[in-house]
Amino acid sequence: MEPTATVPSERSRRWAATMAGHDGGPVRQAHADSSAAVDLGALGVRDRHEREALDAGRLAPGATASTGAGRRARPEEPDALRTCFERDRDRILHSAAFRRLAGKTQVFIFPADHQRTRLTHALEVAQVATSIARACRLNVALTEAIALGHDCGHGPGGHASEDALTVFLPEGFDHAVWGAEVSLAALNLCEETVDGIRNHSWSRPAPATPEGEVVSWADRIAYVCHDWEDAVSTGIVSPDQLPELVRRRCGGHRGAQLGAFVDAVVGTVARTGRVGMDEETAEALAAFRSCNYERVYLRPASLAQGAAVMAVLRALVEHFADQPNRVPGAAGGGLGAGSPEALRAAVDYVAGMTDRYAMRAAVSELGWDPTRLPRAVDAGSLAAL
Repeated sequence: MEPTATVPSERSRRWAATMAGHDGGPVRQAHADSSAAVDLGALGVRDRHEREALDAGRLAPGATASTGAGRRARPEEPDALRTCFERDRDRILHSAAFRRLAGKTQVFIFPADHQRTRLTHALEVAQVATSIARACRLNVALTEAIALGHDCGHGPGGHASEDALTVFLPEGFDHAVWGAEVSLAALNLCEETVDGIRNHSWSRPAPATPEGEVVSWADRIAYVCHDWEDAVSTGIVSPDQLPELVRRRCGGHRGAQLGAFVDAVVGTVARTGRVGMDEETAEALAAFRSCNYERVYLRPASLAQGAAVMAVLRALVEHFADQPNRVPGAAGGGLGAGSPEALRAAVDYVAGMTDRYAMRAAVSELGWDPTRLPRAVDAGSLAAL
C-alpha cells in the first residue's frame, strides 16, 4: 500500500504536541517525565572569569591563555560565559564558509557516501588536534577553532582550485591565507585564531602559538590516514601497498595509525617541550604521505580530474570578471568589467562555490558540455544540482 501524507501520523501528532515543552511547575521541560536536577547552590554559574582563572591554573607554561574578549581587529565586549577562543570556535562552526566545506572535495570530487569531504576532514583534524592539546595542557578551545577553520579558504575541487585561481591574483591564491583573510574575515576572529589558520600549511611561516603548531601536525596526520583509507575502500590501492615502515611503526589500520602519530607528538612535547615528532615516527609519516602522493594524488585519473577542475574554475572567473553584475549581492555591483576589482570579486565568488555549484554554473552560465566536466560528474549528478 502506498503511504499517504494527507493525514499526520500519530508520531507526527505527538511530536507537534511538544512545541511548548512540558509543564514542570516553575519551568518548562523537554520531557514530560524529566527528573534531571543540578544543584548549583553556592557554586553559581561558571562564568567566563572563573573559567579563565581555571585555565590559567591548568595550562602549561607557553600555552595560550584566554583573556577578555581577545585581540580582535574590531574591539568587542567579552562574552559573559564563553572565553574568547570558544566564541571563535562557535563563529566558525556556524559560518557559511564552514558549512560549504560539506560540498568541497577532499580527494574525490562528488564523493561517495562514505568518502571524506573537506568538512569531515576538518572535523577529524579537530579531533586529532584536541586530543594532543588536552594531553599537553594547551588551550583546547583555540586549538579546535583553528582546526575547524583551517580549510575554510579552499575552493571547489580540492588543491586544483589553488592552481586555477592563483593566476588571477598578484599575490597568488593560497587557501590558508585566503581562509584567514577573506573567507572568515567577517567573523572578527582573535589574532591567534587567524594566525593559526593562515599558517597551518607546512610551507607557510610557523604559527605564533603552540596550539597552531599542533593543528599543523594534526592536519597532516588526519589526511594522510583518512585519504589512504578512502583510497583503499574505493579500490584505487590495496592495503598491502602500504609502506613497510608505516606498517611496522604505526600499524595497518587508521585507528592504530592515528594513535601512533598522536602518541608520538604528545611524547615529544613531554620529552622536549617542542611541538614535533620523534625521528622514526616522522619518517613513517613522511613515507605514508609519499605513498599517498604517488598512488593516490598523482595517479593519472586524479591529475585529469584536477585539470578539468582548473579549466572550469578559470573559465568561471573570466566570465564573472567580464560580467561583474552577475556576481550575487553587492560584491560585483558597479565594478568595471575586467577591472582588477571585478577580477578579485570573481575570484572570491568562485572560490566560495561548492563542487556541485561550480559544475552547475559551468553548464548554466558558460553553456559547457557536461562531458567536459570532471569524470565524476555525470548526467545524473547534474540533474540533481
